[in-house]
Amino acid sequence: MKNRKQRVELMVELIKNQCIGSQEELAGILAEHGYNVTQATLSRDLKMLRTTKVPTDRGTYMYMLPDSNSLKDKLLSKGQIHLKANYSSGFLSLTFSGNLAVIKTRNGYAAGIAYDIDMSRCPEILGTIPGSDTVFAVLREDVTHEEAREVLSHFLPLDHHGHGHHH
Repeated sequence: MKNRKQRVELMVELIKNQCIGSQEELAGILAEHGYNVTQATLSRDLKMLRTTKVPTDRGTYMYMLPDSNSLKDKLLSKGQIHLKANYSSGFLSLTFSGNLAVIKTRNGYAAGIAYDIDMSRCPEILGTIPGSDTVFAVLREDVTHEEAREVLSHFLPLDHHGHGHHH
């Protein structure tokens, strides 16, 4: 019988890195690793870890750990765990409307781009609102569209060669 501490550590890893939606699923993965646990034990461990179930956009649920900042990463990755490196490949266009930057993406990429922008805490951008294929990024009052493009080019594959200025 492998010890509980290792099992719990494995559970934490699994929950952080995979979208696990049910105890059955978790039990199955643990069994593959050689831990055969009952639902009762599992449910106790999950309580102890204070996991919560959060809805995903697929209409399913997945477990989440309370202090884990990987929630967003997991929701974003939704089975495409390697999205992080190439969110920008989902980028389609950037336009400005007043102090809003409107970033168009392929379906499903908006949240990832918005998350990267939020996490960077850049002072020029007050916040973002992602949809499924659009991100609204709210610019600080005094930020010009040029400055905003500059900032956003850290997250998006913008070209700076004269074109693409939407005024």
